[in-house]
Amino acid sequence: MKVLVLNGSPKAKSDTMHMTNAFIKGIKETGEHQIEIINVIEKEIKPCTGCFACWKMQNGKCVQNDFQNEILSKIIESDAVIWSFPLYCYGMPSHLKAVVDRTIPLAKMNMKEENGVVRHETLIDFTEKHYVVLCGCGFPDWNGNFDALRIQCANMFPINLTTVCVPETPMLSVPEAQPLTNPLIEKFVNAGKEFAEKLTLSDETIASLEVPMLPNEVYIQIVNQNAGQ
Repeated sequence: MKVLVLNGSPKAKSDTMHMTNAFIKGIKETGEHQIEIINVIEKEIKPCTGCFACWKMQNGKCVQNDFQNEILSKIIESDAVIWSFPLYCYGMPSHLKAVVDRTIPLAKMNMKEENGVVRHETLIDFTEKHYVVLCGCGFPDWNGNFDALRIQCANMFPINLTTVCVPETPMLSVPEAQPLTNPLIEKFVNAGKEFAEKLTLSDETIASLEVPMLPNEVYIQIVNQNAGQ
């Protein structure tokens, strides 16, 4: 399986990548897989200008000559794309959103209606491509905090989408918290194995990954005690 990982964290030491790396480890343990990680923040990816020249050319490329065209080629070539990023203002970081905005060269201007939903036709067949969204946040639970992101991702990837939203992920970068975080990391390793075998995760697996590691009141107290330090 050829897997493309788009790391959307702006930090070299990413909280979210702790769980993504564990997920990748699980995939690798199932056999030979080709996995490439792109740190989006390190690449030149300009905002979409809305010129729609890509829809005129229909060659799967953007007229802006930057790293985005390489990403588009890698998306086309991959069997699975993992989008890994922290929650920013109830969505994804701006540099990763630029990547998403500039995937329109992979679509056509032509529209079609399916099951009451109007979408653009795609330039290539995406029905066999699988997507995983791994998003972490600093809130103590995920209720309500990930709602907007879930809707956006479901609209962007209407088929073959697996979304995992994890609260309290700053704890993954705290060595003292390893008695709490190590079990979650191991769950992500097992989840990676499951995905490699089934190209999806069960509802039970997703639920186990999204359970907060600490009660809300305890986590909030810890965050507030360390605020400003």
